[in-house]
Amino acid sequence: MKDGMIVVVDDEKIVTSAFKTLLMVEGYTNAHFFNNPLEALKFLETNRPDLVISDFLMPEMNGLEFLIKVKELYPEVSKIILTGYADKENAINAINDAGIYKYLEKPWNNDDLLINIRNGIERSYLVSELRKKIEELDAAKKELEKYSHSLEQLVEEKTADIISTNEKLSGIITHCADGIITIDKNGIIEQVNPAVENLTGLSAERLCGHDITEFVYNEKASVKSFLDTEKNEIFVRNCFTTNPLSSFHTPVEISFARFNQDNYVCVLRDVSEQKKADKLRDDFMATLTHDLRTPLLAAIQTLKFFLDGSLGTITDKQKLLLSTMLKSNEDLLGLVNALLEVFRYDAEKLTLQKADFVFNELVLQIYNELKPLADKKELEFNLENTDEDLMINADKAELRRVICNLCGNAINYTQPGGKVTLIIKAEGNDLIFSVSDNGSGIPQEDVPNLFQRFSQGTSAKRSTGTGLGLYLSRQIIEAHNGKIWLDTMLNKGSEFSFLLTDVITKRIKRKTGAAV
Repeated sequence: MKDGMIVVVDDEKIVTSAFKTLLMVEGYTNAHFFNNPLEALKFLETNRPDLVISDFLMPEMNGLEFLIKVKELYPEVSKIILTGYADKENAINAINDAGIYKYLEKPWNNDDLLINIRNGIERSYLVSELRKKIEELDAAKKELEKYSHSLEQLVEEKTADIISTNEKLSGIITHCADGIITIDKNGIIEQVNPAVENLTGLSAERLCGHDITEFVYNEKASVKSFLDTEKNEIFVRNCFTTNPLSSFHTPVEISFARFNQDNYVCVLRDVSEQKKADKLRDDFMATLTHDLRTPLLAAIQTLKFFLDGSLGTITDKQKLLLSTMLKSNEDLLGLVNALLEVFRYDAEKLTLQKADFVFNELVLQIYNELKPLADKKELEFNLENTDEDLMINADKAELRRVICNLCGNAINYTQPGGKVTLIIKAEGNDLIFSVSDNGSGIPQEDVPNLFQRFSQGTSAKRSTGTGLGLYLSRQIIEAHNGKIWLDTMLNKGSEFSFLLTDVITKRIKRKTGAAV
């Protein structure tokens, strides 16, 4: 497989240089490198690759757009995309659009990269051979029907060709490391290879003739629901094979390909080791962020002792320097705390501490705390309250985090002289809270990404924050079985809102003259 053609595209020359050195050392002799995706596309118009590796973020054309073009040229070629950690969610959400075989995070592990390169070339070969043999079978059958009544000799020749083709196809399927299942349009299993028997722990006789959902399932939807599409190729993550007779489960990724109107071939890849590696990485990050808090808190407290004079008199120059250090440490502590909260929510290890409290009082408290910031920017800062106080049952501390984040963002991104309004509404026992502004608004194409991890600003302007605030807000609201969303219009402003259903436990009529 080392003579297969590999095309590498990355706008950073140091990356393509690293690839060139690695592939040369490993004995790959047919590799081509480009720093411009448009030049790569021109090359691919006349050269069929076995594997295409592309960076995700590139100035002329991003990796997703480039790989979609590659898919139009060569649908069966394996495609690998390289992503930075901050763009991981974007890349994952877009994988089905380009039919991407694998994504790798920068910086990559060379051993993992070489394994994926080898498997990608092998996959391209197997899928190409499989489709080619199926097409040959269809062509042979048509020819057989055409001449069957008059040309007995031709029938014998084509029959021999079919037997040979079937033997080759059977050899490919039998010795393939990935599981291969063919199913009809109703999801009934027609054929499996030995790798499927190993994945499920069941024999071919036990599998064939049964519905695929008895042995393969997805965490969020029925496997067969992914077939209700006009796409000829579908890639699905977070699936498992299962043995109904035991508790044997294996995590897999599935590639569906339609090879005629009523049949699909399903390729199942065991990702057990990948899942273990992902868990180790997440556990490491959670432990790291947790252990960083103690030295940061100690450093912050020490700096405060210096600044308040507890450790002696300091000069103005020293005070300025120490204040800068204190602000940097507090910012870093904020990042660590945000990361820790994200990992807790992702791992479902954080339990909400729900209690009854007056929601209007919480919002008024936050409003009073943030008003000096709004006044400093010369913003019109308003609170539109109901005519009654709403007692709700929820986690007060977590909702405070969400409201502070939404309000803080509105104040930060609204130009001086603008307007920010906090709105409390009640519909039945449902609570709606909104923060509206008359800022520059957010492009519609950026809205789906705002509540993802590490999303920073928009495509037109990136912020300097952690990119975790809105993601964590979404996690908190969804943990309350609620919904958070954004309504926006360019040059007119934005309105972030969240809905908590059936949380109002009591309505208290406000006395005349009470604060709102």
